[in-house]
Amino acid sequence: MSKKETANPKEFRNQNHEAKKMNTSENLKKKKDKDLPWWVELLFVQLGLPDKLLIKILKAKKASKELFKNDKKSLIIFLFVITTLAYFYPVIKHAKNKLDCEAIAKDYILKNKKMIGINNRELKMISTNFCYGGEEIYEIENLKN
Repeated sequence: MSKKETANPKEFRNQNHEAKKMNTSENLKKKKDKDLPWWVELLFVQLGLPDKLLIKILKAKKASKELFKNDKKSLIIFLFVITTLAYFYPVIKHAKNKLDCEAIAKDYILKNKKMIGINNRELKMISTNFCYGGEEIYEIENLKN
């Protein structure tokens, strides 16, 4: 009698399989009943943008995810290089402006001050001083007159 009272393992497996089938159908219904993302709701439902645009956006989104997944290392290197260039750009720009100012000041000094017997080091010192707001050029003019 004890054998009749115990459950058959095959019947137990069938019940579990049927329960799993029911769960998957419930999961499918849940997936179908999911709310739309806010941007889809706003752009395509409320504003009425064309569906072709939504398809293109979703394809581009999928392609970008695949690209990021496949080429993660190269994208990180690219972003690192761009960040490095953006970080050092102000330093490079300042150095270029300084060199340009010194060249213009040298030309100005040589043309307008008519300095005789000045070497290149002194000329560079005076032009740098002038670029940073110094008034040494005006003092040189006063000494010559």
